[in-house]
Amino acid sequence: MEKILIKDAQIVNEGKIMRGDVYIEQGIIKEVSANVSAKSPDVQIFDAEGKHLFPGIIDDQVHFREPGLTHKATIKSESMAAVAGGITSFIEMPNTIPQTTTIEKLEEKFDQAAKTAYANYSFMFGGTNDNIEEIKKLDPLKVAGLKLFLGSSTGNMLVDDEQVLEKIFKSTDLLISTHCEDEQTIRENLEIYKERYGEDIPISLHPTIRSEEACYISSSRAVALAKKTGARLHVFHLSTAKETKLFDHKKPLKDKKITAEVCVHHLWFSDEDYREKGTFIKWNPAIKTEKDREGLWEALLDDRIDVIATDHAPHTLEEKKNKYLDAPSGGPMVQHAFPAMLEMYHNGKISLEKIAEKMCHNPAILFQVEKRGFIKEGYHADLVLVDLNNPWTVTKDNILYKCKWSPFEGNTFKSRISHTFVNGKLAYKNFKVYEERYGQRLTFNR
Repeated sequence: MEKILIKDAQIVNEGKIMRGDVYIEQGIIKEVSANVSAKSPDVQIFDAEGKHLFPGIIDDQVHFREPGLTHKATIKSESMAAVAGGITSFIEMPNTIPQTTTIEKLEEKFDQAAKTAYANYSFMFGGTNDNIEEIKKLDPLKVAGLKLFLGSSTGNMLVDDEQVLEKIFKSTDLLISTHCEDEQTIRENLEIYKERYGEDIPISLHPTIRSEEACYISSSRAVALAKKTGARLHVFHLSTAKETKLFDHKKPLKDKKITAEVCVHHLWFSDEDYREKGTFIKWNPAIKTEKDREGLWEALLDDRIDVIATDHAPHTLEEKKNKYLDAPSGGPMVQHAFPAMLEMYHNGKISLEKIAEKMCHNPAILFQVEKRGFIKEGYHADLVLVDLNNPWTVTKDNILYKCKWSPFEGNTFKSRISHTFVNGKLAYKNFKVYEERYGQRLTFNR
């Protein structure tokens, strides 16, 4: 399929929905217009009548668990699930085993992804209290950005030395993405509830332990440091309404130096859901109150929050079934994040154009991803066809994650992803991911 013509789609792109056609050749979009005729008899035609065509989603925060945690997930298994969910590019995090905190380990990840990734890929480099010299050696054209854990993480990735943190902010032009939770506040809160409940702390106290205060203390410090040093800061997975007040909505994204992201689970769930879902919705930062959820929505829609991501972080069913203190935080999301956001469109919470902006266009702008994230002539043909009125239910039989569970299990979504194209090749169709891999290493226009 070197030549493809997608006919009669509702094209969702750059704030508009246009009925039209998209012609693709050698993996590149060659023409987008109201009516494109087949250029030769060897063109494969896809009739998209009644369907909406989105740019492929760029997920700027995933944990695919390879290397070292492959009993939970692999780059292969999770990128297959991502493609089924309309995610055609991903940026993966450094807290694997070993951690991606040296250039050697970073290149090993790229080598592995080149062999097994079904979607386009890049990786974050992890900052620590003692690897600033490695950070200085990074080539900004070869890595998505720098990830700093200002809250607890796997191994020794917590950056809690204020002098080191300021040095890192001053020493790199790379986009710095942060996990913001104040570790001291969390420890103090945890001790209070350990004294009260011992080992049987209720999961409902998770957002009290990993509190609004813990998030705001850390986020506000990171924002203040970015303003002081001029660093380019992107705060991952906001979970509180209070934090959203730290961010600006007046500038266009390309002119912002401090930006923010929200994850689908913080937009979907609230603390009321712990009763039913228990540790299966245990994330860090914690899912908080309905008021927080509404505050996140408000900030997303007025552009204080720039990006929607997944923070896909799978664990096995057995691990998640543990009591609160032993159950790991995180859950699988890449297959269901886009359908969940489309459900929010059906519920009147967000427009299709805004979904494309926050999940496709803005990650490309923010990370300066080269020629992806838009339906434009000359761009890579990463595309997703969606039927907005073809309901389906999430069941164990159609879950593609290696861990084989989802917090959305039993949910019926009104919208169905029918086709996903990666670099102009059909990678997924109606619950089937094709065996051939078409993912490429992301390049950056910096």
